[in-house]
Amino acid sequence: MLIGCCSAQADWPQFLGEDRNGTSQETGLLDAFPAGGPEVVWRVPGGVGMSAVTIADGLAITTLNDSGKQWLVAFDAKTGERAWQTGLAAEYKNGQGDGPRATAAVSGGVVYAFTGDGVLCAVDQKTGELIWRTDTVKQCRASESEYGMSSSPLVVGESVIVHVGGSGTSVAAFGTSNGQLQWSAGSGPAGYSSPTLMTVAGKQQIVSMTGDKVLGIDPNDGAVLWTYDFPTPYACNTANPVSVDGDVFISAGENHGCVFIDVEQTGGKFEAKEHWASVDSKSVMRNEWQTSVLIDGYLYGFDNVGAAGPTTHLTCIDAETGETVWRRTRFGKGNLVYADGKLWITTMDGELVLVKVTPDGYQELGRAKLFGRTRQSLSIADGLGYIRDNQEVVCIKLR
Repeated sequence: MLIGCCSAQADWPQFLGEDRNGTSQETGLLDAFPAGGPEVVWRVPGGVGMSAVTIADGLAITTLNDSGKQWLVAFDAKTGERAWQTGLAAEYKNGQGDGPRATAAVSGGVVYAFTGDGVLCAVDQKTGELIWRTDTVKQCRASESEYGMSSSPLVVGESVIVHVGGSGTSVAAFGTSNGQLQWSAGSGPAGYSSPTLMTVAGKQQIVSMTGDKVLGIDPNDGAVLWTYDFPTPYACNTANPVSVDGDVFISAGENHGCVFIDVEQTGGKFEAKEHWASVDSKSVMRNEWQTSVLIDGYLYGFDNVGAAGPTTHLTCIDAETGETVWRRTRFGKGNLVYADGKLWITTMDGELVLVKVTPDGYQELGRAKLFGRTRQSLSIADGLGYIRDNQEVVCIKLR
């Protein structure tokens, strides 16, 4: 049986958590914020970048630009003391924001990181020693994505999978032990989303939303099981696919919209078709870079109006029908994860917002300004929340 990143239950070992779905099994967390907001446990200097914080085995790990390089940096999760730092590549600069984009993954005592220019690296989790590095763009004869290589590595068995782009190499798997190419699948732009392991139509598979389509891929050999075309302006498919009872929900910004894909298997063959779709400027959900979360049949997420415009609504929709259940208009840009019956929302204004998860309407439980401008979601582990901006990494007490 194939499995993804493995860790203790309290950890957050990869992008969007243990199951890459933006949810945590943590309980006993705050139901309201104390006066002045939750306690900041520690706050330490970091660097420029867009990756979230990975939590594994007592370390808080992220990637960042600093002093002319892209670094993988590990902090003690309890104290914020820097445990080690490893240079991965020259600093990454881009007109849409500097620094690495992808969030590191931890599996089997190894940290896998992907730089803004497409260098995939394996680093010893305890010592920070570089084990191997692979220039995926060069190896796959691809082209660097316009806004930076953004695919957060997915570890499945003895493979680490990222989106690279190119002819026959949209999605590529590399050996965890040596970084050598094992298989590749699909053609076209990489996009800015990340591969996700999920069970679709009764079969465990990698679901990848690249720059112009969604693919279901056999993780054993890279065979493409099904595809669904989903081209967007500038190949800006950024949010991750969401597993919905064996089917798949996808969404994109730039006024594009969302689709519920019904995948059926008959005689070992798969067919992907539209269950419902809500596209164009009146869509019910246009996730820009934020992945929606599924809770009890409802999808909660950010509906971004216009072509990367400033107007964003926090929205709840019925996953089965695509109907809007409630909408908090002009909430503002941010990101979210789910834990202990609540949405933990981080805004681009540096606020942590606590919202009760219910289809009955928006119920805010707390709001506090605790960090700087960021696009990243909160990483939750052992009663603590971790977030980074372009200056600092911050640990917040949630219990």
